Amino acid sequence: MSDEQQVYARYVSWLDQQVMIGGRGDGLSTSDMDPSTVFWLGKLAPFAPAQDGVDRRGRMDPCAIGLRVRPSTPAPWSFIATIEACAWTRLDDGRWEKSDTISVPVPTTVEAGAAGLAVGADALERAFAGAGLPHLRAEIQVTDESWRDGEPELIIQLVNTSTPTSPKGQGYLFESSIAVSGLQTKPFVLEALPDSFRYDRRMPALGINCGVIRDDIGNLSTTDTIVVDRRRPQYAFGATSTDCLDLTFERLAAQPVATLTELVDAYAGWGNKHWSEDRLQQRATLEGWTAQMITDAAAAAGEHRDELDRLRHGVRTLKNEPLLMRAFALMNESMAHAGRGRVDRWRPFQIGFIVATLPGLLKDGAEWPTVETIWFATGGGKTEVYLGLLVLAVFYDRLRGKRAGITAWSRFPLRLLSLQQTQRFANALGAAELVRRKHAIGGDQIGLGYFVGRSSTPNEIPVFPNDQNEVNVEDPAMPAKYQVLIACPFCGSDRLRMKFDRAKWRLCHLCDAQDCPSSGEPLPVYVVDQEIYRFLPPVVIGTLDKAALIAMQGGMRAFVDGPAGECERPGHGFTYARRSKRPNGCLVPDCKAGVRLLTPKSRGDFAPSYRLQDELHLLRDSLGAVDSHYESLLDTLQSTLAGSSAKIIASSATLTGFERQAEVLYQRAGRVFPQPGPSAGESFWSEETEDLLRRFVAVWPRGVTLEWVSDRTTTIVQQSIRRLREDPAGICSEIGVDVSHAQRLIDLYGTNVVYGTTLRDVEAAQRSLGTQVPVSPLNSVQLTGGSLFEDVKTALERLTHPETNFDDRVHVVTASSMMSHGVDLDRLNIMTVLGMPLTTAEFIQTTARVGRTYPGLVYVVLKVGRERDASTFAHFAPFIEQGDRFVEPIPVTRTSRRVLELTLPAAIEARRLFVHEPASPGERLTMVDHLRRYFAMGAISPKAETDACAGALGLPPDAHLARDDVDAQLEVYFARLSNPGYGAKWPNQLLTRQPMRSLRDVETSVPITDD
Repeated sequence: MSDEQQVYARYVSWLDQQVMIGGRGDGLSTSDMDPSTVFWLGKLAPFAPAQDGVDRRGRMDPCAIGLRVRPSTPAPWSFIATIEACAWTRLDDGRWEKSDTISVPVPTTVEAGAAGLAVGADALERAFAGAGLPHLRAEIQVTDESWRDGEPELIIQLVNTSTPTSPKGQGYLFESSIAVSGLQTKPFVLEALPDSFRYDRRMPALGINCGVIRDDIGNLSTTDTIVVDRRRPQYAFGATSTDCLDLTFERLAAQPVATLTELVDAYAGWGNKHWSEDRLQQRATLEGWTAQMITDAAAAAGEHRDELDRLRHGVRTLKNEPLLMRAFALMNESMAHAGRGRVDRWRPFQIGFIVATLPGLLKDGAEWPTVETIWFATGGGKTEVYLGLLVLAVFYDRLRGKRAGITAWSRFPLRLLSLQQTQRFANALGAAELVRRKHAIGGDQIGLGYFVGRSSTPNEIPVFPNDQNEVNVEDPAMPAKYQVLIACPFCGSDRLRMKFDRAKWRLCHLCDAQDCPSSGEPLPVYVVDQEIYRFLPPVVIGTLDKAALIAMQGGMRAFVDGPAGECERPGHGFTYARRSKRPNGCLVPDCKAGVRLLTPKSRGDFAPSYRLQDELHLLRDSLGAVDSHYESLLDTLQSTLAGSSAKIIASSATLTGFERQAEVLYQRAGRVFPQPGPSAGESFWSEETEDLLRRFVAVWPRGVTLEWVSDRTTTIVQQSIRRLREDPAGICSEIGVDVSHAQRLIDLYGTNVVYGTTLRDVEAAQRSLGTQVPVSPLNSVQLTGGSLFEDVKTALERLTHPETNFDDRVHVVTASSMMSHGVDLDRLNIMTVLGMPLTTAEFIQTTARVGRTYPGLVYVVLKVGRERDASTFAHFAPFIEQGDRFVEPIPVTRTSRRVLELTLPAAIEARRLFVHEPASPGERLTMVDHLRRYFAMGAISPKAETDACAGALGLPPDAHLARDDVDAQLEVYFARLSNPGYGAKWPNQLLTRQPMRSLRDVETSVPITDD
């Protein structure tokens, strides 16, 4: 472990100890409050019978702790159970005083079939009496449960058998534990997961209302929390270390084939060692693999060989395709510029994915239809892979002759796109534009479109504000509201400002740095929907919800084909279908300039080459079902209009069922990179170091609310950092680090995150900060999907560049799932998670927001009244160590009739806008009368239109009920169309329901809580 990392790891350990002390009461001798209402760890309530047959109290405020063990020898079993505990007594003045701790070893012998064997009561009674606690009683209870599966199995518990007292706290035991020595045991096998040659499913024992640890000689003891440390991975080591393999951007730009050949040869050599038959046979014998595990390992070895073949094919493709070779070199030159000296090389897995994907970038190649999915640990650098691929794709398109239009549309599943993600994309594309200029590559500027919706940026800039659009061009403060960049993508300066250019009707980002390559011209970043349609930047990033616009916005034609033409007035951009307010099709208000129309062939060249999907695993349930129809609609329109299809590239947090998800969402085959190694933590692409990545602490609150534990944890965390500020020498000495590190520790650990799995939890946590956390000043921000765009910008700016004075900084962030993706701040290193998130993937993504660069500390405060949380606590160590295996299969289908009811109107309207209107001889199909005349001409029959709509949504031929529903909706549609007496004026009035405005508009939301 490096010296610097050791300093931070020691602080994390010390801070965890402070929270543990606060939760148990260690070190205190007196208290002004009833300890049973203050402490949440280590206490046992007095025994009370269950009421009405329900005993949730056994979890919420247990009277017993213990462990379930499997003796390795037959009965009788002998061991020593050592009990430790203390208690509190209320004094006459109302204060509470803690007793000395008792420690009582109880020799125990258990015969086969024992049920509720009680031992040690007398010894414990004497010990309590000696400590001045004659009213307390406890015993050890042992039960033989070998009947479960024929294997020896014992339950050993410490039970507080005291009578409930008044005041309440006098009947409790505190700082309690039970340790078992002298008993030979064998581990349990975690049955929640299948056998795997990669993972160890063994657990030394199971805790009952607590955790369990095993020492080096086999003794077992209970713990109040379960602590699991994950180690920080490294990505260049052994044959890929910087001494052995130069993966710098500079070398890959100059010598791509030779460098990549070295990488592939290293991968082959590693595989020959780790995936060889001899190696697998050795492991099978040593680890006792089952026949199925041997079969699985052989299949995985085959997947490794397939991946090796993909890499070799990628290198050959690069060597044989001169344009791709040049684009690859330009991409590496761009990434070097974007790194600005901070990052100068690829991680092996990053460039490995790009190389493996190269054959799939050839539009006429057999691999073009394949969905390429990258799977890697969160925080490993998947975003940089995306950026490299995007820049490569843009240059490849330009070199192949695509001078304008969208190359890639990158979609994110959350409602709000992180500004940090946006900045990273802008930096890479800004660097690519400078490289384009340097090498005199033709075409429009390489820029970025920010396509997220009016909650963040405007759909359009109106001439006058109105009820639907409040943007006011006369408001001098208006432009600044929509700044999405933190720094200039050309020069890195933060001297940015916003300006509305009335002449070009454009909202501009400007850099005022003196030496900026922009020379005062607007940066190629577009944040207004209509500006994206007008200028068609080669890369558009945004939220998945924007796909719904395909049924409503004529400008969306550029996302499946190309614009109608280009306005002759400089700076106005591309034009689209003519409308009464836009007689020439120009989107700039009141423009009457001429238009250069595009030919059908040239329009097809504008069609996007790639659609990227981030966090593929989040496209599940109704969102996934709806998106599957819109993906088919986009594919069908692009095929019909442009004669091409977009390549799909995705990232995912799980390998579980990714092939089926690719088939359902995109109706294409899918493959993933990289394949996992032969054992956990053993991979060519990464390996664990000794450095601490994150410490996870599972907390089972006893007798108090989750909110209380959260508030107390926040209090201790904030008080601890303030102690460090006030007494740096003393606290650093206590931690075991030099005082010179104090300020850095304050900067890195002075802000903690409270993450709520529901908005209700987040809001409750935010309210509590003002009343239940006795720390002042305590500044907080709230980040949820409902946070205003301007508030999010301000919060991220303060977190990224904290105020000089600690008292002025943000100390606590309360957040929901909005923060679980794309928020990467080195200063966020402490998190409290309030209950288990709905899915394991969300837990993995959320907790990865802390500890990105420095050791992180994550408290998982469980809602133990919930079965899922209780189960997670019981298996917390393997849950953390093998988290990817706990990720649930992705539930998604494209044959939902309810979803079809929602998506079919989009197919009808999109076909009217983009298929029928361009084919209509000189007449816009914006009114029902026009549409009626068009269909009366016999260009397409109602039956053919019905089949076309079903095909556009990708309904399989055997989905008979779904196709019947399409027939029924279109029958109503055409009946209304053919009946002038129906009274419809606009085409959307013929529909049985309006097209979705968001892909999430599936059902009316109903608040659900776990109360």
